[in-house]
Amino acid sequence: MASKRYTYIHESESETRRGAIDIHHVIINRSRSTGYTRLMGLAFFLVILGASMYFLEKDNPVRNLSWSCLLSGFFIMIQSRKLVKKESVIIMPTFGIQLETQCLSGKTVSRFIPIGKILKPVLVECVTPVTCYWSLSLYLRGEEQFTLVFKELRPSLKMLVPIWKALCTVIGTDQSEMITEEKHVSG
Repeated sequence: MASKRYTYIHESESETRRGAIDIHHVIINRSRSTGYTRLMGLAFFLVILGASMYFLEKDNPVRNLSWSCLLSGFFIMIQSRKLVKKESVIIMPTFGIQLETQCLSGKTVSRFIPIGKILKPVLVECVTPVTCYWSLSLYLRGEEQFTLVFKELRPSLKMLVPIWKALCTVIGTDQSEMITEEKHVSG
């Protein structure tokens, strides 16, 4: 399943085996080069800004240019770590759920949630002054707030429903209570 921004891929071991691992990926459709091209453009802008300081401030132009290059490189390093390539939900029925976020830099951030801690998966409609989108959250035992399954990406409801159904099946919750509406206003 694919949309303009995201591609949804479902991987599963044999359906006949009880306790098979179920993997759901949501991948962003932009290529690696697009994100880095944007960063390089911004870095180039910062270098040009530093070069313009060279002409404006004559006392130590080498220092100004070297600082702008250093800041540009630091900015690229920080931003490239934040660019998300994909987010995955790995469902291990007897153990729990692993949420993974993979960045363009290759860094992967994982979070494991034991099956006994999950009370209910919930589809939430999030409303902001600018947009409205759907989010998949987990209601966890001992926590007051929902835990977002996809922290960085905002896949469509069409992509979230199969993941929600798989989570409901593993947890053993009733799928008839499909949607919970919660309005968020962020300023």
